Amino acid sequence: MPSCPPTLGVILAGGLARRMGGGDKPLLKLKGSSLLAHAVSRLTPQCQGVILSANGDPSRFEKAGLPVVTDSLPGHLGPLAGILAALEWTALHRPSIEWVASAPGDTPFLPGDLVPRLHEARQAGGRMLACASSGPRDHPVIGLWPVALRHDLRDAITVKGLRSVRDWSGLHGVAKALWPCEPFDPFFNINTPEDLIEAEALVERHGIAI
Repeated sequence: MPSCPPTLGVILAGGLARRMGGGDKPLLKLKGSSLLAHAVSRLTPQCQGVILSANGDPSRFEKAGLPVVTDSLPGHLGPLAGILAALEWTALHRPSIEWVASAPGDTPFLPGDLVPRLHEARQAGGRMLACASSGPRDHPVIGLWPVALRHDLRDAITVKGLRSVRDWSGLHGVAKALWPCEPFDPFFNINTPEDLIEAEALVERHGIAI
């Protein structure tokens, strides 16, 4: 795997999972392990540590063995607030790390070269930020963020009222790291019970290591 600047990983697990009937999607099981465990196992080798962005009682994620970081802004403002909390946590607790890579907790097939390829795309494109893309779809939440932009992000949320990761990243310019969708989309995410069934089928059909 190519070397890249030290990067902290954050798994975003703050969604309300309405299409799954509520609860914590990342704790759903795929092939005997939680979606969260799959995402963590794929992101951990690429990072200098992984944290979990989640609100509410942190004890429900105790088995993950990760620091649980709650939003620093009230109101459950979505993944942009989770990214902000991760940047601020990194500045305070891991000040030698200048980059944070984020991924949602419902994406169990994250590629093993996600972080280095995000850095490569950023450097090649001369951009401050990078996000993942597969086929025709961009994945703004699966991205790379400089800790130095934490104050800008807080201002964007609290003063400008931004709520969309895409809208904020677009202000700074975002490079795209591209992956093919075949034989399966590495950013397949699980939003519904049907998606979970499909994920099980993908594992069987393609022999995905899980």
